Amino acid sequence: MTIFQCYGAAEKFINGSPQTCDVDGENFPIPKNLNPDCYSCVCNNGFVECFHKHYCPNVTGCYDLLEVKTDHCRQRCRGCSKNGTDYESGTEWTNKDDPCTVYSCKDGIITESKQYCFTPCSTPLDPPPGQCCPVCHADRSVTTAEDPCVTCKCNGSHLTCSKQACPVSSCPRDKLVNSTNECCPHCTDKRKNYTPAKGACTIHGVEFDNSKTPFLIDDVTRCSCVNGSASCFRETCPALECPIELQTKIPGRRCSQCPIVEQSRASCTSSNKTYEDGQTWKLDSCKTCECKQGQVSCAMQMCPPVPSRCPANTRLEHPKGQCCPRCKEVDGICTVFGDPHYRTFDGKFFTFKGACKYQLVNDCVGNSISIRVTNDARSTKTSSWTKKITLKMKGVKLNLGQKMRIKINGSKVRLPYSMPNFLEINKTDDSVLVKTHLGINILWDGISFIEVTAPTTYRGRLCGLCGNFNSQSSDDFTSRQGRLLTDSNLFGDSWAVGAKKKCSKNKKPINNNKKKCGRKKKKKRIKRLCDRINSEIFEGCHQKINRETYYNACLQDMCKCPTGDCYCQSFVAYAHKCNRYDVQLPHWRSLTECRTIWDSLSTNKQNKTN
Repeated sequence: MTIFQCYGAAEKFINGSPQTCDVDGENFPIPKNLNPDCYSCVCNNGFVECFHKHYCPNVTGCYDLLEVKTDHCRQRCRGCSKNGTDYESGTEWTNKDDPCTVYSCKDGIITESKQYCFTPCSTPLDPPPGQCCPVCHADRSVTTAEDPCVTCKCNGSHLTCSKQACPVSSCPRDKLVNSTNECCPHCTDKRKNYTPAKGACTIHGVEFDNSKTPFLIDDVTRCSCVNGSASCFRETCPALECPIELQTKIPGRRCSQCPIVEQSRASCTSSNKTYEDGQTWKLDSCKTCECKQGQVSCAMQMCPPVPSRCPANTRLEHPKGQCCPRCKEVDGICTVFGDPHYRTFDGKFFTFKGACKYQLVNDCVGNSISIRVTNDARSTKTSSWTKKITLKMKGVKLNLGQKMRIKINGSKVRLPYSMPNFLEINKTDDSVLVKTHLGINILWDGISFIEVTAPTTYRGRLCGLCGNFNSQSSDDFTSRQGRLLTDSNLFGDSWAVGAKKKCSKNKKPINNNKKKCGRKKKKKRIKRLCDRINSEIFEGCHQKINRETYYNACLQDMCKCPTGDCYCQSFVAYAHKCNRYDVQLPHWRSLTECRTIWDSLSTNKQNKTN
């Protein structure tokens, strides 16, 4: 039998060229140089990202290491067993009947201690069911103790702080080291696959014989050794609110204490400002200070680990004025461009060349909004482009047409335009932006590029060619009849609306396979024009957004292009997505000779004047 380890192979993959993909959010086949038992891969922004499937426990500071040959982790720290349940080293759990009794496992030794509650606010709430300590509102100004053994945890909008005793270890005392601001000492040595004498236990490097009679290992800890398993009870000292250097230990007492400060000396001075005892202030978005008995006590907010990848339809953001970055839900964006290529709200990319009228977006739950597109074949037999957009809300019908012909309820309008409590329409550098009171917006470039933005309140409520916006791209090909399809033509045709007279050619499925583009000279010209997306013009975005999908769309569009500049639509779509990822491409239009609709309309007006 060959045992595959989950180490080493990933580095070779990570250092290579990025693997491209088409459908954001979908699983990607595991590359041959990665063990499928260890990794999973998904498509994100057109690039494949691979992650560890399994979690291997951290063995840093572990003294009793065990070599493992039968699972995906090479080595583990010796674990513990209590009441028939196995626990990994480093884990903690509480007594079901007494949540203030905490157990921890370290190097095969179970340590029992009482949780000491520390309340960093003046008006705490009662402990939630099953928990030991009172809680504070996290949005209030709180300052934790100077004691590095005090830990605070956020649960929703509540903050809970407590102090626990350090777990007993099998590491010899002379190998234990305390780092600055570290609560518990860590072991600087290790041993592998050590087996003590039958029934004996190892505590701090010393073997103890099998005995149910408890024995002291220091002035706050008593232990017992039963059938090779060590269990200890360690007293927890209260949290102190003065700096460590001021804490003193009084003879005859096990725990340290803070010095008594006279009331007249209780104020604090910091940055040339004087603060009264108990007064708090913020140094920055992460650090809060408090004056405590003449000493300034500051606490840094602890942020949860930053995820390597945020879930679908979320984005890692660091809001201004807040300490911690977080994955925040973002609006869904559906894009249509060229000989129609679609990217759904959930990231599925497909091409559908139907030349009729189709339901692009619809509120299938509340019927609050409908967006339809009319596609035009433009004198071709196998292609089509978006000709018109129709938006319907209660009492409002908006048409966005070619050359920026805009009508509301049948009447032409001039920009900017506002209909209070319904919508507003404004010009952008290259498009018009329609903002509705529902939060669903439309960006239209007057040629064939569309971008529909839907707020998170519509998650799971939408249907149409743009998909259902449920963060799962795998079910985006759900037809009007509710069937999950695999063919883009059948899916697209299922969302056709209106009579056949709305079609500019026969309503029949179009083969989306690549067709020959005619003469070699034409092919060279097409490649030369589309290759601009691979050049330094768009170089700033190449590492963030995979351009291959847009490049292939460009080649496809140019084959049957009736105007000669169809390559621009792929560039428009790519540039807009780059902009959403904060990549600015200010000169791409002039360098690619892709004019905006406003440029074209201005030129036409000048020609008519002349």
